[in-house]
Amino acid sequence: MRPTFINVGERTNVTGSAKFRKLIVEGNYPEALSIARQQVEAGAQVIDVNMDEGLLDSKAAMVTFLNLIAAEPDIARVPIMIDSSKWEVIEAGLKCVQGKPIVNSISLKEGEAAFREQAVKCLRYGAAVVVMAFDEQGQADTAARKIEICTRAYRLLVDEIGFPPEDIIFDPNIFAVATGIEEHDNYAVDFIEATRTIRATLPHAHVSGGVSNVSFSFRGNEPVRRAIHSVFLYHAIQAGMDMGIVNAGDLPVYDDIDPELRDAVEDVILNRPPRGNVSNTERLVDLAPRYKGEKGQARVVDLSWRDQPVARRIEHALVHGITDFIEADTEEARAAAERPLHVIEGPLMDGMNVVGDLFGAGKMFLPQVVKSARVMKQAVAYLEPFMEAEKAGKPREQAGRILMATVKGDVHDIGKNIVGVVLQCNNYEVVDLGVMVPADRILDEAEKHKVDIIGLSGLITPSLDEMVFVASEMERRGFRIPLLIGGATTSRTHTAVKIEPAYPSGSTTYVTDASRAVGVVSGLLSPTERERNMAATRDEYVRVREQYARGQETKARASLAQARANRFRPADPAPAPAPSFLGVRAFDSWDLKDLADHIDWTPFFASWQLIGRFPQILEDEIVGEAARDLYRDARAMLGRILEERWFTAKGVAGFWPANARGDDIVVWADAARSTELARFHGLRQQIAKTSGKPNLCLSDFVAEDGPDHIGAFAVTAGHGELEKAAEFRAAGDDYSAILATALADRLAEAFAERLHKEVRTTLWGHAPDEALSVQELIEEKYRGIRPAPGYPAQPDHTEKATLFRLLDAGANAGMALTESFAMTPPASVSGLYFAHPESHYFGVGKIDADQVADYAARKGWDVAVAERWLAPILNYDPKAPARNAAA
Repeated sequence: MRPTFINVGERTNVTGSAKFRKLIVEGNYPEALSIARQQVEAGAQVIDVNMDEGLLDSKAAMVTFLNLIAAEPDIARVPIMIDSSKWEVIEAGLKCVQGKPIVNSISLKEGEAAFREQAVKCLRYGAAVVVMAFDEQGQADTAARKIEICTRAYRLLVDEIGFPPEDIIFDPNIFAVATGIEEHDNYAVDFIEATRTIRATLPHAHVSGGVSNVSFSFRGNEPVRRAIHSVFLYHAIQAGMDMGIVNAGDLPVYDDIDPELRDAVEDVILNRPPRGNVSNTERLVDLAPRYKGEKGQARVVDLSWRDQPVARRIEHALVHGITDFIEADTEEARAAAERPLHVIEGPLMDGMNVVGDLFGAGKMFLPQVVKSARVMKQAVAYLEPFMEAEKAGKPREQAGRILMATVKGDVHDIGKNIVGVVLQCNNYEVVDLGVMVPADRILDEAEKHKVDIIGLSGLITPSLDEMVFVASEMERRGFRIPLLIGGATTSRTHTAVKIEPAYPSGSTTYVTDASRAVGVVSGLLSPTERERNMAATRDEYVRVREQYARGQETKARASLAQARANRFRPADPAPAPAPSFLGVRAFDSWDLKDLADHIDWTPFFASWQLIGRFPQILEDEIVGEAARDLYRDARAMLGRILEERWFTAKGVAGFWPANARGDDIVVWADAARSTELARFHGLRQQIAKTSGKPNLCLSDFVAEDGPDHIGAFAVTAGHGELEKAAEFRAAGDDYSAILATALADRLAEAFAERLHKEVRTTLWGHAPDEALSVQELIEEKYRGIRPAPGYPAQPDHTEKATLFRLLDAGANAGMALTESFAMTPPASVSGLYFAHPESHYFGVGKIDADQVADYAARKGWDVAVAERWLAPILNYDPKAPARNAAA
């Protein structure tokens, strides 16, 4: 699978940009910030900041510039790479950066002691590191030396220091080729081959490099340099290079490089045997002047593409990011089309499909795709007035305007989208900001659109804290409009206890489901009923808070020591047989038809708020007709999903030796059990048990001594989900968009069920003779469990980070975690595998302060951090010291 390439903007580097250096030396920081902004707008996903210049106080300049970036949301939204050869400059920068920085760089050039010291400091600051292929003997030039140094550094970082391997970025040194010195001819090949080996042998580590170095011998001839960069990246990315410092807005499309120049460059990059008596370098040197305009001479622009039919002109403009003629071409296409929308669905989408194909083949890079999107947006903006004019008569007067958003850190929006459709059907205008929306954008857009109500949605428990923050920001900024709260993890109690008190100047209302939304919104916007409804809700929430406070009085709980003494001890301590392999195995494209046979339809109907077991729900007296209609539509769309392959199902499973260590599970690197690879932290029930029932923890299902194993998985059926939903939404078909998303979710859950079956019968093989029906699988009548972080047996979502790291879920399944540990794509499932025959699901329930403190110590957290992530299960109020002491 071709890796995603992360582009590091190079123009905020005083050694690489004369313009930026001049601005910094002059102290013109506002203009210097504009260069950083341009880099982000051009598609840079990381900004490299370097202030190493002889005339500068590099430390002061770094601190000043990074502090200014922190106040610029449009720049600070991308990570900062702190680039310096001076450690004191790097450390000063680390103290300024918000979020996760990247240190560029550390190396072994001063020996292992200095390397360890700097690496440990980076770890404490939470920074990722660029590690140069440089040791006591100097910079690595051959592939063998590059691999040797990077492997040595990796072992020191991961095995000795405990550095997260996914935070290691190796720079195996890109050197100039075509210099005329024969020893340099293989430099690009050395980098590419070293990259291939590093990605194959050093798990989870990344590879980066300064791309402009490779073309240094052609400085002054920018067209040739750009061609060298594009060809080099094309081959390096295929080998596994996933980051690079490169001018984000200045790369030609690989296929658009003049074929003669591209062939000559490729011969140099790949160090192919020379053609005849002329070396590859000599051939490129002879060719280069043809691509360099004379100084002061006006550049001749090739406009021959303007002679093509309009659809081809639009395609050319999209591929090359040319906006100069797009409105004229769009108008020509509109005049020939039956409807303005057909221009979007026809030549514009056809052109964007070409862009997608080129990008997928590694022949276009993200900056070019960003430019293509800009052309597309300009064309659509031109068409919008025509599409509005197409509507018959004046638009209806709206009943009200509601802004809706899934809060920051959360990617789930099925429920929100259903509510939006219901409101729109009742003549309300809905401004939908989508998912992962930070508080400042929610409130800025609310002011911009002059909305009457704000609605917040969330599915995972960290979203609850984010909703409280949004409410407090509404209070701080003087909002008075109503706030609606909804989503799977929300509740009337949480809204009353946590959210409403943060927004005393407004009205906060919990909405149980979409069917209630219209009534709630109508009541809040009614001139005659508004105040009465708000007052009634406030009175109700006062009673809820009083009831909650009474419930928070000290409850009988076992102490942590008592709970541990009453741990679960299996009647049969013998572990399950060893899995068929150790390590991970990826599943690149599981058969969707196989997954469709394992769908559990009951939760599908629940997502549409039709409650009942399938198939009985189809005959329900009240909802049966609606359920049958929905099921018919779902089966029809599922048929199209399977036939047309809308989605791609990817997954990964892994097995490792493991042992319990108290409430934790230690994952070992190999069968020798001498090196700890990872650790899963457990939480134990503290409810006072009777009748000999144990206080459970997941670690109880793993042997404390001797051979035992644990498994993990991450699966998704969501590759293609968001695109298909957006396609429907752009066409105004919200119903189909939600239906597609709901089916993707069901396929992901079916994938988890199907893969677990494969694990039990084959991959782990602890139940090789299992012969259960699909319904028996849904009813969990099998041996073993697959609990997930964030759910009752381990409510801490942050444990997903360890699980994803072990599985390398990004590389193996295209899955990632948000800052609140929601999985993306949204239609994803992950968890652990336990094989012991007595393992079973349970809920931790409420825990007391003694376990929270113990858990914080095991995780290396402050207690306040543990309280934040474990808030839903605390048996005490962190803000009430007296009650805490009693608890």
